[in-house]
Amino acid sequence: MHIKKGDNVIVLSGDDKGKTAKVLKAMPAKDQILLEGINVVKKHERAKVQGQKGQLVERPMPVHVSKVRKADAK
Repeated sequence: MHIKKGDNVIVLSGDDKGKTAKVLKAMPAKDQILLEGINVVKKHERAKVQGQKGQLVERPMPVHVSKVRKADAK
């Protein structure tokens, strides 16, 4: 895989097309990467303590490495 943790990449397709982001985590076995602020979904989180309310949490989801390229490469 040509993209590593800490690289800056440009998203080539999808809802976030054209945006630049930093790689938070690379998963070479799955050919996926986790990007900062890209492909963020809202997940319902259950209450951890009885009597406390559950909440909505925004989490970045992995993106396939073929949908991005390094920001400095042309």
